[in-house]
Amino acid sequence: MTHSTGYRYGAEVSASYNEARMLPASGERQLVLHSALDVRPVSSHHQYTDYWGTRVLAFDVLNPHRELTITATSLVEVLDAARAPDPLGWEELAAAVARSGECVQQLRQTPLTEPSASLAAFAASAGAAEDDPCATAHAIAVAVGEAMTYESGVTGVRTTAGEAWEARGGVCQDIAHVAIGALRSVGIPARYVSGYLHPKADAAVGETVVGESHAWVEWFCGGWHGYDPTNGIEIGDRHIRVGHGRDYADVAPLRGVYSGAAGSELFVSVSITREA
Repeated sequence: MTHSTGYRYGAEVSASYNEARMLPASGERQLVLHSALDVRPVSSHHQYTDYWGTRVLAFDVLNPHRELTITATSLVEVLDAARAPDPLGWEELAAAVARSGECVQQLRQTPLTEPSASLAAFAASAGAAEDDPCATAHAIAVAVGEAMTYESGVTGVRTTAGEAWEARGGVCQDIAHVAIGALRSVGIPARYVSGYLHPKADAAVGETVVGESHAWVEWFCGGWHGYDPTNGIEIGDRHIRVGHGRDYADVAPLRGVYSGAAGSELFVSVSITREA
C-alpha cells in the first residue's frame, strides 16, 4: 500500500512544520510487516506515538521549497477478528465507562461531532427497539449510513456533524462524525477511526488498484466494535487501520503550517495491492 500526499505552494515558502499520521500500527486485527515514510525535501524529523496510540512523524523543512511530498509505504497482514466479548447491559456499561479514561473522553461531544436536536432525536428513535448497548449502537450506525448520501465537494474539514446531518450528505469524514455524534448522544462512547479501504473486494493477487483514505466508527459496549457507515458494511479484511481519536482533528493524515505568503494546494493519491 502506498499513500502519497503533500502540498504545492503558489510560490516558494521559506519553511514548513508538519505532522503526518499515515502509518498503520499492529493491533487486534492487523500485523504490520513493513512501513516507512519518505519526506521530500529532506527534513529533520522524529517519530512518536500520540495519546491515542497513533504513530506520528513530526518534521520540519527549513529550506525554501515549492512542494512538500510525504509518501507512506506499508505491508500489512489483516488478521481474523478476535471473538467479541459478551455485550453489557446499560448499567454495566455506565460502570465500565466510569472506570475507563478513554471511554469517558469518547463519550464527550466535540465541536465536530456535536449533534443537532434532529440528529439526537433520530438516534434515540433508531435505537429504541434494541435492548442492549451493542445492538443499539449497531442499529444507530446502520441507520445513519442509510440516511446519509456520499457526496464529495459539499463539505470541508471543518464541517460539523450537525451541518452534515442537515444536508444529509458528505464524505466519509462527515458520515463518521454524524454517527459518532448520534452514538454519544444516547450514552455510548464512540471514536473516529482513520485508515484505508480497499475498494475492490474481488481484486486479484498482485493487482494494484486506486485505494482510498477512509474513516469509520467504533463504539464501546464491553469491547470496541467497528462499523463502516459510509459503505454500510462491517469492518473486515478490506479495512486497514491507522489510528483513532475523538474526531478527525485527532488523526488528520497531514497537518502543518508554513512561512510565506503563497497559497497551497493539497494533493493525495492512494494505491493498494493485494499480496495474497
